[in-house]
Parts: sequence; C-alpha cells; structure tokens
Amino acid sequence: MTTTTPHANALKIMVIDDSSTIRRSAEIFLTQAGYQVVLAEDGFDALAKINDHHPALIFCDILMPRLDGYQTCALIKKSAKFHATPVLMLSSKDGLFDRARGAMVGSAAYLTKPFTKDSLLAAVREHTGGAVSPQE
Repeated sequence: MTTTTPHANALKIMVIDDSSTIRRSAEIFLTQAGYQVVLAEDGFDALAKINDHHPALIFCDILMPRLDGYQTCALIKKSAKFHATPVLMLSSKDGLFDRARGAMVGSAAYLTKPFTKDSLLAAVREHTGGAVSPQE
C-alpha cells in the first residue's frame, strides 16, 4: 500500500516520515482532498521511489534514521530532474535553527508536527502554484 490513486490526473505528493502515524495521517488528509499519495519510510526509501513516481511536492521529516531530512532534501535538490520540486520539511520542533538549516538545503517551507488537515492542504496549495485537487 504505497500509492493511493483517487484520480489519474491528480497531483502526486510524496510523504517521507519514519512515523507510520504521521504517514497515515498525511495520506488520509491528502487522499480525501483528491491527491495521489506516495509514502516513504525514510530518505533511502524516498530516493528509490522518487524516480518512479515524479511527485509534484514532497513532505520530508527531519529526524529519521539512516538518512535525515536535511540530507534527503539536499540530495533531491542536487538532482537535475527534481531540483525544482518543492520539498517541505516536517518537524516536531519549531525552532529558528531548524528552519534556517532547512532553507540552506533548499526546502521551500517548514511545517510543524502534528499538522492539521487545513495546514497540510494549505501548504500543498501554496507550493504547487495554487493548483487545487479535483475535489476542491
């Protein structure tokens, strides 16, 4: 159960988080709003899936085992194919240092966990050029 496809032409959004609860919450919120969702458990998992799925937007947790969110974001941004894809950092910490470090590796924004459905969908709309899902 990696990809949910409510609409074939829906925007595809990747959620990278080692917490199954966060992944599931994001998947429910985004799927209900009509987006396709690709889930990844960590940075390595995400990097393996990104080429196959070409997400329009990526949510990336900061604190993950093996490859943290900063490293994952930096690798995505170094890719010629995906450097323009917005990466939004997810973190339970709401610190200035974390935001600055995220910006340094190329993240487009920073969302504090736990996020609400409204804040998650607002972030998607803001960073996909105002594109709305088919159900909105």
